[in-house]
Amino acid sequence: MTVAARPHPSETSGPTRRWAVACVVFVVGEVALRLYWIAGGRWAYTACDRTDLVDPGGGCGADRVESLPFWAGWGAVGGGIVLAAVALHTVRSSGRLASAASWAAAALLTVLAFPLHLIFELPAAVSGRPSDWRDLGARLALTAGGVLFAGLANASGPRRAPVAAGYRPVPRWASRWAYVAVALPVVGWAVPHGLWVLGVPFGIPERQLTEIQRGLSTGTGVAITLIPPLAGLLVLGLVQRWGQQFPRWVPGLRGRPVPRLLALIPAGAVALTLVTYGVLSGGIVVGRLVTGELPWSDVVQEWAVAATLLVFLGWGVALGVTTTGYARATRARQEQTAATSASS
Repeated sequence: MTVAARPHPSETSGPTRRWAVACVVFVVGEVALRLYWIAGGRWAYTACDRTDLVDPGGGCGADRVESLPFWAGWGAVGGGIVLAAVALHTVRSSGRLASAASWAAAALLTVLAFPLHLIFELPAAVSGRPSDWRDLGARLALTAGGVLFAGLANASGPRRAPVAAGYRPVPRWASRWAYVAVALPVVGWAVPHGLWVLGVPFGIPERQLTEIQRGLSTGTGVAITLIPPLAGLLVLGLVQRWGQQFPRWVPGLRGRPVPRLLALIPAGAVALTLVTYGVLSGGIVVGRLVTGELPWSDVVQEWAVAATLLVFLGWGVALGVTTTGYARATRARQEQTAATSASS
């Protein structure tokens, strides 16, 4: 019996170094932008989440903001220095610890980007609704940074045996949760929003329906209604063959195994975001109910809006459980491949 040889360090240092360079370039760009803001510039800066000013296209009066919040300025600069140190350390000492630090950086950037916001706001912005493009650009940049650090973590981690081609069925419970994850955005999001676009006051009072229709164009309403459930259909890839093997119609990749992280990272990030949003938003509602700031009568009148928070929470849990099933199935495939290599 022969044991499969481990890759020589030079075989892995190249990809690790390239990912690290990309991560450092990202960090340098972010830090340079923050230093520009600290010096008084306001290009790409937005104040829409801190002021009541109008004009989201202009950053809600960002040019009039004199005092820069700590986390938008020096706090972000300090965080960038830490991220750069993580990337440089990963190049010098690849291994589990360095890979874990890069994974932590990827998770932090993904959470800060809050991808759920992009799922809803990008279609609305493209369809013509006034949007804060500065904020959307910043979130896209953070998402890209999270992807870069995830790539660095994968390149620097312990080397595993190559994944064998072939499909390994996921556990039956994962398939059930996948269909729950598909159904929730349809029933809990698309149906009520579609009715509101059509003028049906489903679960909300007439006055709120009037406000919604006044602020939405037909294109924006259709986009907001359809994009989330269509995006939710991607979860089926976690429980079907095309989530582990590229379909035949994909040029150059047909039949090849899908890299685990290509599915696990986006699915895990979205699940974490959905659960976080549901928990935090639900906590705010409960807090306002306890203090009396929000009367129960309003919740009853707007029950469809309140139920949306539970939809996000349930959607995130269902996606997270499905992702766990996918991870178990594909890990088992890796272990089987490793055992075959070791015995050959």
